[in-house]
Amino acid sequence: MIDNNHYESPFSSRYASDEMQYLFSSDMKFSTFRRLWVALARAEKAMGVAITDEQIAEMEAHIHDIDYAKAAEYEKKLRHDVMAHVHTFGDLCPNARPIIHYGATSCYVGDNTDMIIMREALKLVRGKLLGVIKNLRDFADKYKAQPCLAYTHLQPAQLTTVGKRATLWMYELTLDLEDLDYVLSSLKLLGSKGTTGTQASFLEIFNGDHEKVKAAEDMIAKEMGFDAVVPVSGQTYTRKYDTRVVNVLAGIASSAYKFSNDMRLLQSFKEMEEPFEKNQIGSSAMPYKRNPMRCERISALARFVISDTINPQITSSTQWFERTLDDSANKRLSVAEAFLAVDAILNIYMNVTSGLVVYPKVIYKRVMAELPFMASENIMMDAVKRGADRQEMHEKIRVYAMEAGKRVKEEGLDNDLIDRICADPAFGLSHADIDPILKPENYIGCCPEQVSAFLADVVDPLLVGVDAGSAELKV
Repeated sequence: MIDNNHYESPFSSRYASDEMQYLFSSDMKFSTFRRLWVALARAEKAMGVAITDEQIAEMEAHIHDIDYAKAAEYEKKLRHDVMAHVHTFGDLCPNARPIIHYGATSCYVGDNTDMIIMREALKLVRGKLLGVIKNLRDFADKYKAQPCLAYTHLQPAQLTTVGKRATLWMYELTLDLEDLDYVLSSLKLLGSKGTTGTQASFLEIFNGDHEKVKAAEDMIAKEMGFDAVVPVSGQTYTRKYDTRVVNVLAGIASSAYKFSNDMRLLQSFKEMEEPFEKNQIGSSAMPYKRNPMRCERISALARFVISDTINPQITSSTQWFERTLDDSANKRLSVAEAFLAVDAILNIYMNVTSGLVVYPKVIYKRVMAELPFMASENIMMDAVKRGADRQEMHEKIRVYAMEAGKRVKEEGLDNDLIDRICADPAFGLSHADIDPILKPENYIGCCPEQVSAFLADVVDPLLVGVDAGSAELKV
């Protein structure tokens, strides 16, 4: 239920999915705290500490039974969030109370939980990223031979195809996927490192037995689904991990931003559109408007994520010695909201790419308005084959092209370059001679073959078992 008397993050009410919001929820965070306390107790028991099965069972029975009101009372009194939850958990588990958090420091639960959440959130992002790639893959394949204008400097250059352009969007996402997979595979649990990373408290608990210290930590990591812990640390895992994760998210945002800007331009050209629902209103004042609001939202959210990368960088670089607490408030905002924003971006990206609209007749009309200029070299070569002088033809076409361009720009008339050429007997060409040259498919180069090769060699191996991506938007 929305509380209209308090600020509510747009990520919660408008943008992010329920599944991503859950990963950064209090329930996920504090139930993971309790799972870590169970794992710690289980490992310590295995190393000979006097902890009973009954104590562990009592803790396991209350992992999800979290009294937030009581935790808030404790935190107000103790001014310490982790100890507030230690006491709250202890009230539920009176037999286990003496051994909850035994030997650990706050970052045992805080940092390990953060690493677990980032791992799960990256997995969720990965699935949605593949969903977008799958949509674009099918789109590119369908339109791989559909000629359209290509641009440099946002000026018509030569021709490409609608499908080839989609591979450009897709290729960036495959690079993002490579980065994501690398960072995901490199995540390591903090483990049980103690107050300054020396594990002194655990060495004391295990009576100086270094092997038990290592074995207990390995047990905890395995129980939490990690193959390894960080090899060295202060009290916290290095905040460099946060910078790497958020940089991956910013890379995805950047790629989505590129797509959304291209789509906004294409929609302005009326060549392509994002999906537009039956009852959707484009403008409160202009009933005819069909605004690219979804792609505009991608652009807006992408700017947020890209700008957010500076937060983890500053936090990482300003940690003093083994730790300072100025990371906490910034970290819980910057990392969580980067994930929520990218989740929203990918939801929109999936939604848009699952229903892209193409207008081939508009595309063809725009191509044909520019094609006489682009075909001029072929026309010149054809005239030379018929006995004309190449340099003379080049100069004539240059002059005619300038005149035709002036006619288009200054008078708002159609491009008449071909009419001018056909009217000049020096070329010896008629409309019947030139018409076969003015076929758009003659100017798309290797686009269809490039698309097919890219899909087969790069994209399809990534998509084995992946269904098309779709997402319902909240608003």
